[in-house]
Amino acid sequence: MGLDVSHDCWTGAYSAFMRWRTALAKAAGLPPLDFMEGFYKAGDYRDPLYWAELVPGMEDGFGRLREQLPIQWECLKPSPLHGLLSHSDCEGEIAWQDCGPIADALEALLPSLPDGEGGGHIGNYRDKTSAFIAGLRLAASEEEDVEFG
Repeated sequence: MGLDVSHDCWTGAYSAFMRWRTALAKAAGLPPLDFMEGFYKAGDYRDPLYWAELVPGMEDGFGRLREQLPIQWECLKPSPLHGLLSHSDCEGEIAWQDCGPIADALEALLPSLPDGEGGGHIGNYRDKTSAFIAGLRLAASEEEDVEFG
């Protein structure tokens, strides 16, 4: 069982989808997704600051940072990528009208993505991104929403 996104955009593990989106955010020069609205969970073991705060003397510095988290998407320069990066990984859809702009933004990132193996269920980052782009373009051409399930 895993994530299946229509139009052959993605089939694979939810964790791989998150690693892929994390690589996209990094390539786009965005903050780490773990600090973004919808992903950040303060005080949870998945909180990137949780384990760092266990280091003696570091509590105060991370406490001040935590007060500014999560980073809100609307405080960033608007980008079609935000629709993909902030999207639920288990339900919902991307409207067909948004597919072309997201595909264009992903295409612009291709040269900045790692050109190597991304680990389980990803394969090559550029190949996986190209497949997602093709699925978005197919959905747009057929005026069909891309569905997550």
